[in-house]
Amino acid sequence: MQSLKEYKINFFNFVNQENAKLALLLNLIEPRCGGVLLAGKRGTGKSTLLRAFCDILKQLKIPSVQLPINATEEAVLGGIDIEETIKTGKRVFQKGILSKADGGFLVIEDINLFPQDILSIVFEVQAREENIIEREGITLREPAQFQIIATMNPEEADFSSHFLDRFGMCVIMDEVRDKDKKTEILKLNALDEFRFREQNQLFKKVLSCKEFIKKVKVSDEIKEFIADLILNEAVSGHRGDIYLYYASKAFAAYKEEETVTEEHVKAVAHLVLNHRKRLLEPEPEEKEQEQENETESSNNLEKRKEQKEREQKTPLSQSQESHDGTSQSIPSSEKEEIFPIGESFKVKRFIFKKDRIVRQTTGRRTKTKTKGRGGRYIRSLLQKRAEIAIDATLRAAAPFQKLRGMKDNVVIFDDDLRYKEKERRMSHNVIFVVDGSGSMGVEQRMKATKGAVLSLLMDCYKKRDKVAMIVFRKDKAEILLPLTSSVELALKRLREIPTGGKTPLSAGLMEAYKLMKITHFKYPENRLLILIITDGKPNVSLSDKPVLEELKSVCFMLKDFPLTDFIVIDTEKKDKFMKMDLAIKIAEWLQATYHSIDSLKSESLLNIVKTHKG
Repeated sequence: MQSLKEYKINFFNFVNQENAKLALLLNLIEPRCGGVLLAGKRGTGKSTLLRAFCDILKQLKIPSVQLPINATEEAVLGGIDIEETIKTGKRVFQKGILSKADGGFLVIEDINLFPQDILSIVFEVQAREENIIEREGITLREPAQFQIIATMNPEEADFSSHFLDRFGMCVIMDEVRDKDKKTEILKLNALDEFRFREQNQLFKKVLSCKEFIKKVKVSDEIKEFIADLILNEAVSGHRGDIYLYYASKAFAAYKEEETVTEEHVKAVAHLVLNHRKRLLEPEPEEKEQEQENETESSNNLEKRKEQKEREQKTPLSQSQESHDGTSQSIPSSEKEEIFPIGESFKVKRFIFKKDRIVRQTTGRRTKTKTKGRGGRYIRSLLQKRAEIAIDATLRAAAPFQKLRGMKDNVVIFDDDLRYKEKERRMSHNVIFVVDGSGSMGVEQRMKATKGAVLSLLMDCYKKRDKVAMIVFRKDKAEILLPLTSSVELALKRLREIPTGGKTPLSAGLMEAYKLMKITHFKYPENRLLILIITDGKPNVSLSDKPVLEELKSVCFMLKDFPLTDFIVIDTEKKDKFMKMDLAIKIAEWLQATYHSIDSLKSESLLNIVKTHKG
């Protein structure tokens, strides 16, 4: 940690974090490198290094503007200068933070703690390279070309993968554990002066590189090499290619070489791809656990042989039904078994559309407009609400003060009054509809399914949701757990779920429909979330209709239920030659979000930090 006397630590003599220093310098040489995110635990020197870099920007007369964590939308984009407007009697515009950062860098510390809506505005303006303001009678366009340099501690909060991809480079900053380096940091903090000569050499180096990069050439072979590298790392999107191209040019300029080579690309590839790789290596403990599971599965292989054979025949029976509509039965195991709960994991963030209902609520899942005085002030309205927006009221009244003969006090009319619209997060009522049929026991799929349900339950606990649980098996569905806030009780019921029998999926959805109606009657303003966890192999109908025809009609009945979101989680093994993919069809009929169990896992930066090797 290098914060004992931070003003004595400059960028040149900052100890150990060479990758972070290189990433910042490359963005200084070539702004199109896309910005830098410094990620690491507390005490790794992220903020200290950022301030040292800002000192370089100040010396080079490049704008650097700090974005405060409590910044409002008006402060970010700009708005009316009330004082000047009152003096002149005309609307005078005051520049926002993003306009002030034009031609330089926007500095954001602890970016993962910022409100999502503010970050959305920042990244939108950055992508457009123009700040557009339309408010209180003002329409204005201002250039806003800036790069973002930010810090975050992944342990404190999640960070959207969408925002993460916007950064050109990401550096994982490790804690200093070497004795010699820690001693060097201590000596630097004890110095009364620091080495200005080396710092001045760095300034000259940066300025010469910014000129030299105009001479740097990139051949077609190197462009193909970059494309191959991106494809081999399984990176999605095109930002990785583009940022790696400019980073390679900047590194070549830094080395004062006029032609980009493969070595230049390889030297900076890890900076650009750190946060974009999707093929993360599992930790050694996880590998050992997988080996144990494989051994356990092989021991039970003979016992499950007959059950597997029936499962392999299942798609043929279902396929015939889908063509002629006559068959209503798919073979499944009648043997009952209670599986243990599999390994839990961090669930990816679910995003739902906001509605227009104004509620009095609490929770941590979805944003909603709120009644009363609680919540975050997001904008002003003409419609009457609980609180007057003083700032917006003053802006509305300011241009007319000369006409109203203002002397000592601002003259406000009723037409000037503006009211606060506030927003806060709300909880959902979540209903789990779990498949307990015999087909779920094949290859211990129920064990993995229970692990996924446990992970979702923990997510519901964090978001302060209420949960209920329905299980369908044999020829019926039953409510194992009425709506409750107790995760402990839900976990107990999860452990007790048996597996065996046929798959009455329609019965499970109808039971969910009954519970949805009761819940909506009790809590008419609350949002519902229905999680359907199944391998998509229904083989029992409630009526004389064919299974799929009945299931389709039930889904069509459910999909228009008010204030309800559906998520279908597919537990079917997709590496088999014969697979049905019926869960995808169910998701289409319900207009639901579709996930496999693997796609539920969060690809957060915390996972990348954990798998980072030195």
